[in-house]
Amino acid sequence: MIDRDFLEWPFFEERHRSLAAKLDRWCASNLTDDEPADTDSACRTLVRTLGDGGWLRYCVPDEQGRLDVRSLAIIREILARHSGLADFAFAMQGLGSGTISLFGTDAQKAAYLPAVARGGKIAAFALTEPESGSDVASIATVAEERDGGFVVDGAKTFISNGGIADFYVLFARTGEAPGSKGISAFIVDRETPGLDDGERIEVIAPHPLATLRFTAMRLPASALLGERGRGFAQAMATLDVFRTTVGAAALGLARRALDEATKRSLTRRLGSGTLADNPVTQSKLAEMVLDVETSALLVYRSAWLRDVLGRRNSREAALAKLHATDSAQRVIDKAVQMFGGLGVTRGVVVERLYREIRALRIYEGASEVQKVVIARAHLADYRP
Repeated sequence: MIDRDFLEWPFFEERHRSLAAKLDRWCASNLTDDEPADTDSACRTLVRTLGDGGWLRYCVPDEQGRLDVRSLAIIREILARHSGLADFAFAMQGLGSGTISLFGTDAQKAAYLPAVARGGKIAAFALTEPESGSDVASIATVAEERDGGFVVDGAKTFISNGGIADFYVLFARTGEAPGSKGISAFIVDRETPGLDDGERIEVIAPHPLATLRFTAMRLPASALLGERGRGFAQAMATLDVFRTTVGAAALGLARRALDEATKRSLTRRLGSGTLADNPVTQSKLAEMVLDVETSALLVYRSAWLRDVLGRRNSREAALAKLHATDSAQRVIDKAVQMFGGLGVTRGVVVERLYREIRALRIYEGASEVQKVVIARAHLADYRP
């Protein structure tokens, strides 16, 4: 039985509790956690299904122009608990269009966001490069201003939704200044000549991933997203919104693992009792509960700070992502151990969770990057 008492915490309003209950029922009726034979087709179907269910509207700003991070986090936690691939499909609609939501013109928002919200367009966020993973300031893809537009050359890699996206938010060097101050953001439609998104990447938990290559790709001036030379800040602002929700997804995976492990402990015979009667098992369960509870506190505090206090939450989002993803790895590993040989058997839930959690400690800022963010914020409080 999944713990839902956290929804009574003061971080939430009644609309969040209603959202959680409604989504949980919808997931039980509409999602399975089986791994599909065709990941691309499954993700396209999931985007349409999530759009038809009305859930993707939370990925774009509401009527007041706001993104509610608490709602995004609740949705990701619940989706991840039911289906890691459904969480992936939802998350990428938000991250892939997030820079448009935050910095796009009215025309850009009108052209893309309604389609994202109904599942009519699949979005992607193209930031990572082969030689500059976490070092965003060192990206080498170049967008040269020419003939009233831009010509782009370079490559991106490990791009989620690569190969199935209808558009990419691309970050490229426009040269206003060295390092992070010389990067701009662009919207690139998939059919743009000079874009090749056909080089796919296979990973341990199947997701649509690709390397993108740009060869003399021409973009109109209207493709520029936000202010020229501000792309690095725009990327970081987008990640600030959605990084908290990565922690929420990890929390959902951890809750599912704890649930599976608890049921296993109560039914698996050990001597004259069950695993649950064993002090070693009880110790493991206690540690799992502690990790889940502390992750939930960090995740929803971060979301509340942004939604209610209107504060930039880079430090709190880093704390939430770091702890939730690292601790979810521990929780799931303990669950696998409690299942014994079954825990590493293909098709068993905890085996799938074991593969799904690993990438969350890397994407949208690896754990090591989160430690740098946290330490710098901490030291800044002590320095004059």
